[in-house]
Amino acid sequence: MSAFRTGRAARAGQYLALLAYLVFLAFPFLWLVSTAFKPARELGSLHPTWIPQDPTLDNFRQAFDEQPLLRAAGNSLLAALLAALIAVLVATPMAWVIARRRSRLATAATGWVVVSQAFPFVLVIIPLFLVLKNLHLINTLAGLVLVYVVWALPFALWMLVGYVRAVPAELEEAAAVDGAGRLRTLVSVTAPLLAPGIVATALFAFITAWNEFFFALVLLKTPEKQTLPVVLTHFLGAEGVADLGPLAAAAFLATLPSLVIFAIIQKRITGGMLTGAVKS
Repeated sequence: MSAFRTGRAARAGQYLALLAYLVFLAFPFLWLVSTAFKPARELGSLHPTWIPQDPTLDNFRQAFDEQPLLRAAGNSLLAALLAALIAVLVATPMAWVIARRRSRLATAATGWVVVSQAFPFVLVIIPLFLVLKNLHLINTLAGLVLVYVVWALPFALWMLVGYVRAVPAELEEAAAVDGAGRLRTLVSVTAPLLAPGIVATALFAFITAWNEFFFALVLLKTPEKQTLPVVLTHFLGAEGVADLGPLAAAAFLATLPSLVIFAIIQKRITGGMLTGAVKS
């Protein structure tokens, strides 16, 4: 009986810890939403409230009037979609080779994946800038997409290697017996079972590119080509004073695509994993 009570107490403690963690994660977003709908007089109040007493859309109208948010969002969307697509197309066959071919090259590639994640942005920005300058890709979305692909590729490769290893090798051997080549086996046999991993990897690459600020700030100089995170900094005044209402409204709109995409495909990720396990 005491063991049963101890188990229930431990489980209750786990749920409480999980709830506290969720509240900790949700607090900034909830405060952002509240701020986005508050009028100016409430934003300057000495006694802020959670729920706006007089909700307004003026902050959203002002945000669109002051900055080209739609154009910046289009630039971010284009760069993020291309980066996610290219990263997945490159990482999938690489992950298959690393997972299926036990060699020194595969070991070295895995080590590169781990080591590359330890380098901060500041250490690579100068050589990266020089390389892109020689390629005439400074101040272009193509150069920014290339940077995003290179930056997302190590983690995408690491993710997909785990998914490939979860696919039974016997399926590929059976396809080879039937006369299928390596490319046909990868496309027709392995890739469909990797759908959950591919979707999760693409989502990671998309969100990383959508939210990225530092590379976009350094590489893009023309206002017409700037991405949404860079444009959000324009709501800060010359002395660092933020135009809080419009900034919160614009930041709220900037978070919506990631939330919507994740809400749409999260069932596909978990459902696809279960389906793949049954097929195996």
